[in-house]
Amino acid sequence: MIDGPYLWLTVLGVLGTGLVAGVFYAFSTFVMRGLAALPPAQGVAAMNAINVAAVMPAFMIVFVGSAVLCAVIGVVTFVLWPGDGKVELLLGSALYLFGSFGVTMVANVPRNDALLKLDPGTPEAAAYWPSYVREWTLWNHVRMVASAGSALAYVLALT
Repeated sequence: MIDGPYLWLTVLGVLGTGLVAGVFYAFSTFVMRGLAALPPAQGVAAMNAINVAAVMPAFMIVFVGSAVLCAVIGVVTFVLWPGDGKVELLLGSALYLFGSFGVTMVANVPRNDALLKLDPGTPEAAAYWPSYVREWTLWNHVRMVASAGSALAYVLALT
C-alpha cells in the first residue's frame, strides 16, 4: 500500500492528470465541433483567443504542474519504490509525459502557432481552418486518452 508523502504525490497526480483529461475531453467532444461549425474567420479568431487564454496561470499551473509532478513520480518510483504499484506509477507518468505533454508540444502547439500567424479573414486562414480542426482534434483525442489513462494508472497504483 502506498502511504506517506508518496500517497499524496500519487493523489495529486490523479487530480492533475484527471483535470487535464477533462479539459481535453471538453475540447474533443464539443468545443472543437462548435468552433468548426462557425464560418472560418470566426472559428480562427475564436480558437486564437482560446489559445492565448490557455497560456494563463489558471490552466498552465495544472497542465505544466502535472508534467512536473509526473516526472517526480516517475523518478521517485524508478529509484525508490519497492514494488507495489511500481508498474502503474511508471505507466501513469509515461502516459502523461509523452502522450499528453509531449504530444501537446510536438503536435498541438505548432498548429496553434501556425493558426495564430494567420489573419482570420484571409483566404489562407479559410483554407487552413478545416485541416487545422481535423488534425488538432485528432491529436487532442490522443492527449485526452493519455491523460485519462495516466489518472487511471495512478488510481490503480493506489489500490
